[in-house]
Amino acid sequence: MGNPDRLATDVGPVIDSEARDNIAGHIDAMRAKGRRVHQAPVPAACAHGTFVPPTVIELDSLSDLTREIFGPVLHVVRWKRTAKDTDGAGLTRLIEQINGTGYGLTLGIHTRIDETIAHIVERAHVGNLYVNRNIVGAVVGVQPFGGEGLSGTGPKAGGPLYLLRLLSTCPQDAMRAALALTAGAGTDIETDERRALLAPFDALHDWARKQSPELAAQCDRLAAATATGAVLTLPGPTGERNTYMLLPRDAVLCVAADPADWLRQLAAVLAVGSAAVVQENPAIAEVLRVLPPAVQSRVRVVASLEDAAFDAVLHHGDSDHLRALCEGLARRAGPIVGVQGLPYGGQGLALERLLIERSLSVNTAAAGGNASLMTIG
Repeated sequence: MGNPDRLATDVGPVIDSEARDNIAGHIDAMRAKGRRVHQAPVPAACAHGTFVPPTVIELDSLSDLTREIFGPVLHVVRWKRTAKDTDGAGLTRLIEQINGTGYGLTLGIHTRIDETIAHIVERAHVGNLYVNRNIVGAVVGVQPFGGEGLSGTGPKAGGPLYLLRLLSTCPQDAMRAALALTAGAGTDIETDERRALLAPFDALHDWARKQSPELAAQCDRLAAATATGAVLTLPGPTGERNTYMLLPRDAVLCVAADPADWLRQLAAVLAVGSAAVVQENPAIAEVLRVLPPAVQSRVRVVASLEDAAFDAVLHHGDSDHLRALCEGLARRAGPIVGVQGLPYGGQGLALERLLIERSLSVNTAAAGGNASLMTIG
């Protein structure tokens, strides 16, 4: 611990005295609760700076931790995996507790058991996952970086969707084009998982061909543009496998007075494999009743938005109503929710903003070597 301009220094000061006091207050509070706290000594040269000594805190439960601590503090939670826990229920409960915090920047896994790795990767709501390696040092174009939930809204820094967010308008197929242009990446889009995600969208598409040529034409464009379920293999050093995945957000709030606008929103939501949330509305309820059962199963009608859960918002309407909606969303507790606002009858919803990006970096050498090298030559 010392001056960060010295190569021998591992831990420098935190950003300012307020940060130091907040971290020290958290450590003192944990110690006062009876938690075991282990700290390195503070060198005399660091006595007057904004230094926090490296600290390890043993917690009884993850519920002891209620907020992120940005500093050299490691919290340790022990959990027992018994012989009876053959279905991974204990591990699943731990992952659910982690997801329940709402934070999801990085997660590290250390195991050589492939089933355990898959079990965690499938369930963890985390932007960047690292297997059998350190959890810092993301490289642009190799491990696109950014969290989800309370840890980030997207898009990922160094990822293929970053540039699209900086544009005021872009072609509807821009997402597919961005993935195709990602340097050195191999893309797998037509997967079994993707086909399962898009089954309700396909049902809406078939219904629209018979009932609404305009909606059918929109579904044609969405089908060509969506990249949900895509998996990119990114370039990286020998002994490491880096993949990038696009997954649907769990639920999207659809706000529209005109049923035609609501159907446009619904088509976009289903085109990425998400579920739609809509507030009770007689006009929309009438349309919902005639839609295929597979589509109806992906729409959740709520009486109030106060306690409704959703990860993004689509809005068609005037600017005054949009402003009031945004002000209400800003007062909600929890993660920031992105809003796309269009005028009545507006087209061009950005599908990439309805998706979650995940990066997975695996140290293949830790499992005994990179088997793919054996196929060369």
